[in-house]
Amino acid sequence: MIASVAHAESYPERSISWIVPFPPGGAMDAIARVLSESMGEDLGQSIVVENKPGAGGNIGASYVAKAKPDGYTIMIVANGMAVNPALYKKLNYDPINDFTPISLLAAVPNILVTQASRSDVNSVQDVISQARAEPGKYSYASAGVGTSIHLAGALFTYLEKLDMLHVPYKGSGPAVSDLISGRVDYMFDSITSAKPYIDAGRLKALGITTATRSSSLPDLPTLAESGVEGYELTPWFGTFAPAGTSPEIIEKLNASMLKAMQSEKVKKIFGTIGAEPIGSTPEALHAYLSNETDKWQKIIAETGISAN
Repeated sequence: MIASVAHAESYPERSISWIVPFPPGGAMDAIARVLSESMGEDLGQSIVVENKPGAGGNIGASYVAKAKPDGYTIMIVANGMAVNPALYKKLNYDPINDFTPISLLAAVPNILVTQASRSDVNSVQDVISQARAEPGKYSYASAGVGTSIHLAGALFTYLEKLDMLHVPYKGSGPAVSDLISGRVDYMFDSITSAKPYIDAGRLKALGITTATRSSSLPDLPTLAESGVEGYELTPWFGTFAPAGTSPEIIEKLNASMLKAMQSEKVKKIFGTIGAEPIGSTPEALHAYLSNETDKWQKIIAETGISAN
């Protein structure tokens, strides 16, 4: 115990690996990189971001689950940590028991969008009315099965009992291209991806998926405000270390993350990608993950969504 505390007091003594289980370029990668820079300055050691993409984040998560719990390997995750246990028949890790939570970081809302040129749709209720009038006619794109973009659409059709075709793509980029061209009708795209097209007048925003409005688009109503009772999907990002990492090291990492999130550079990057900062205790993240896991297990079981 004394040796463990002494180790925590001198931590970190070398660089830390921050695993991003998705490719470079997205909101998750941007959040990890800007925070790692500020945290590195605070902790006095470099934090090296490593992308280990594949299998909906499962490859990176499996890697971290097996890593030594010494504080030198951490991971950023998104909704998939709560969704994947219900989505995949077999995982190489246990999302609850194989990791130690550090902190919730931010939420990056999804937005229901359609072509800006459409004059027949100007609200969420317009979407619902048309889909009910002509079941099976309308489609919504996603960045792939099980992504938060897909789940946002699945939750929408589930709660409103709508018959709409899900069209999965390999990433948000090609999905947005087909949406703009009219090959698909709707998409619940990330605010990071959608806002530039909204600002350019190429996409029309109809509603936002989170429980509260976004500071980036304050006039855009939530889906719940728009009449979709019980609708709330918050694409969130949090950080974890391998299970067994000492509480003293977790406390240091948590404090450094919360401090970094107060820096002007981090706030600026968060604002650019539409991220709403959160920050939390490790205990709050554990409780949040447990609640999200229970929520999506029920929804995925009832909708029949599967990644296998």
